[in-house]
Amino acid sequence: MKTIKNRILLVGALLVIVLVSGFAKSTSTVTPKEIKEVRETVKNQTINMFVTHGHCSTPFGGIVNDLKVDIPVRMDAGNPLENMRISFEVNPNSFRVCRGDEADLTARIKTKGVFINDKNDNITFRTTNVFVMGVDWYQINGMMSIKGVEREVKFFATGIRDSYKSMSSELVLQGQVNLLDWGIDYDKLVNGQSSNVPTKWLYLNMKIELS
Repeated sequence: MKTIKNRILLVGALLVIVLVSGFAKSTSTVTPKEIKEVRETVKNQTINMFVTHGHCSTPFGGIVNDLKVDIPVRMDAGNPLENMRISFEVNPNSFRVCRGDEADLTARIKTKGVFINDKNDNITFRTTNVFVMGVDWYQINGMMSIKGVEREVKFFATGIRDSYKSMSSELVLQGQVNLLDWGIDYDKLVNGQSSNVPTKWLYLNMKIELS
């Protein structure tokens, strides 16, 4: 009788050990990985722009302030910038034309009412959605403010990375916006007379170094 009792106690102890070890093992395997976020604040950044009307265009550049690129780290091999968020500001008082009669054209681009208002509001952009268009190719939707007025815009971005690396080292952002969406009559403000075929397209291009 005593021997049977001892065997039952031994079997019970072994079951307890197995259950405890199994619980510890399962707990360690389901512990979620820490999700980290990379935030890049880029300094000394510039942006290239040009306004075009048919064969004529006026290229100019500006100084970018407070450029932030938020990149959540991915745990898989997908597009590394799929969930990025970008925001930046551009000071229109920093615009400078890149060719031709530089001083005169710069003064025209900085005419009050085109990109500059009485409050000297910066041009701003912030991401609302990002869509993957292909490998390292993204559509970036967001809100752009010119003279304090926000409108929805759509840009495209390309991530540049070495073939043996999983993370992009550079990002090229580009796109176009319609100045008429902000009620900007470029021809009247800059040249003094509205055009039957208005100059309305503002193109933007910016190369961002990601450390």
